[in-house]
Amino acid sequence: MSPKDILKLGLPKGSLQEAALAKMAKAGFHIQVSSRSYVPYVDDEHLMVRLIRAQEISRYVEHGYLDCGLTGHDWIVENGSKVHEVGEFQFSKATSEPARWVLAVPEDSPIRSPKDLQGKRIATEVVNITKRYLRKHGVKAEVEFSWGATEVKAHELVDAIVEITETGSSLRANKLRIVDTLLISTPRLIVNHTSWKDPWKRQKIETLALLLRGALEAESKVGLKMNLQEKDLASLLKSLPALRNPTVSCLSQPGWVAVETIIDEKVVRELIPRLKAAGAEGIIEYPLNKVVY
Repeated sequence: MSPKDILKLGLPKGSLQEAALAKMAKAGFHIQVSSRSYVPYVDDEHLMVRLIRAQEISRYVEHGYLDCGLTGHDWIVENGSKVHEVGEFQFSKATSEPARWVLAVPEDSPIRSPKDLQGKRIATEVVNITKRYLRKHGVKAEVEFSWGATEVKAHELVDAIVEITETGSSLRANKLRIVDTLLISTPRLIVNHTSWKDPWKRQKIETLALLLRGALEAESKVGLKMNLQEKDLASLLKSLPALRNPTVSCLSQPGWVAVETIIDEKVVRELIPRLKAAGAEGIIEYPLNKVVY
């Protein structure tokens, strides 16, 4: 196998690692991480995976050390990386909500708007994003890089922080108030421009993207199977819009059909009793690995 037939993929190490590996597994790529090695095993001989901090992935992709990678939109913007974005792939370590970089201050702070930051000190991990935000609002303030525990600093060491949040619960627990949102970020699959021009690598990346999208789409859906008397089919479909486009096939028993469909999981608990009342029998609900449209 030539080096050209290897795709180097960067996945986020740390808090997003477990979610990323789980999504890759659902997409069909099983990755094993050993504490004894920095090189994960993947069951695809054409794929080389490296676990790297999300903050760094876009730079390594831009410079060609990686062909592609999964990282947050925030770090692409923060690093100013010139890469090709294949698509958005929403998976969060806590919720399905996108991450937000927000300007936060103590609850009793007089700061109510960006203009109130004039001459103040701000701690954050996204220094460049914060500086651009301040320039946009015509504000001069000191921005310092935070190595961690940023929320704690807001009460004693700085006037404000720019921190990432999904639900805002951690900020509220630390008695902080959100003043504004600087950036909404979701995971992106990014590619080095040269790698994207390579036909083999591009096809491999597009296949990976297709399978990842299918895995993510399947997470909120389930499959339903049931048997039904053929005479009841039209009224069932009319009364249950979710089943307007099912697969219907004849059973060996005359006058009966099998109905199969894919629906949102959140409606199943209300739908199954209605299906039963409409005459459906042998109702089976099953999970899905991928849904590819």
